[in-house]
Amino acid sequence: MIFIAISLVLRSKFSHLVDCDLIIADQVSAPIPFIKMLYHWRQQKPKILFYCHFPDLLQTSRTNWFKRLYRAPLDWFEEKTTGMADCILVNSHFTASVFRDTFKSLSHVELDVLYPVFKFSTFDRPVKDVLSKGLPRLPNQITTIFLSLNRYERKKRVELAIEALADLKDKLFGQAKLYGTTHLIIAGGYDENQLQNVEYHQELKLRAKELDVEDDVTFLKSPSDEDKHLLLHSCTAVLYTPENEHFGIVPLEAMYMSKPVIACNSGGPLETIKDGETGFLCNPDSASFADKMYKFVVDKSLAREMGREGREHVKKNFSIQQFDKKLIGLVDKLVSK
Repeated sequence: MIFIAISLVLRSKFSHLVDCDLIIADQVSAPIPFIKMLYHWRQQKPKILFYCHFPDLLQTSRTNWFKRLYRAPLDWFEEKTTGMADCILVNSHFTASVFRDTFKSLSHVELDVLYPVFKFSTFDRPVKDVLSKGLPRLPNQITTIFLSLNRYERKKRVELAIEALADLKDKLFGQAKLYGTTHLIIAGGYDENQLQNVEYHQELKLRAKELDVEDDVTFLKSPSDEDKHLLLHSCTAVLYTPENEHFGIVPLEAMYMSKPVIACNSGGPLETIKDGETGFLCNPDSASFADKMYKFVVDKSLAREMGREGREHVKKNFSIQQFDKKLIGLVDKLVSK
């Protein structure tokens, strides 16, 4: 990122193509001082807007002295360069609170929240266009499908969905004829070259076996956009298991597809899910999740009602038009200073 910043600005000595009023730095703050330094010779200096999705220094553990030693200057550099931006945006109020707790020297800096959005058009195409890809073949008697969409990473706590399914089975014992059967599909990004992905996938399969629900769980690796579209269309509700998620785009995608979301009552979902209206916010334990899952099993109309409310909620509050409107307002305010 630093190399790109230097290359871009050096070109400005020979071309007016990179003359600008504003530069947006996304996620990585490291280029900011180099941009400022290399634009210093210009009379008209661009303003710099930094979009912080989460402090990078919190994204990695400090498991040994060597890691702590080499991370120390990087962490210091991140805080200093972040503070050099002319405007700082964060992706949620939760991230704003973490920013304040993490970057103590930046307590005076004003923060604005700009929620991320996704392209609605991705999910607006007819579902029949992707039916050829097909869902995994499930038994015909399944009447309720819960879906987990998360990368195969331990911090996503996907085992919570499996444990909740086991608790749900206990609650439904002997009621299959009345309510049908339930199934859980776990789908997420998977890279066989990433050791954690491989290990966690195996851990999840083992956990399902330990809880005697292995026949009730289907695992999918790296579903395509078409597969994800079909999965969201076909499920009853989505289980979103990470705790203290920075924002979380999956709940928005699910609600736009008219599917309610059961999520942990922390982090971004507190700002995107209307508890009791577009889904449920639960304590991060299997019993709490199972209680809410049970509601969708015994009342088939509940998912439809919450789904309709969820779609309208996302269209109203998380559209690209809302994103554009707020961003343009912030940019106009910044460049006019």
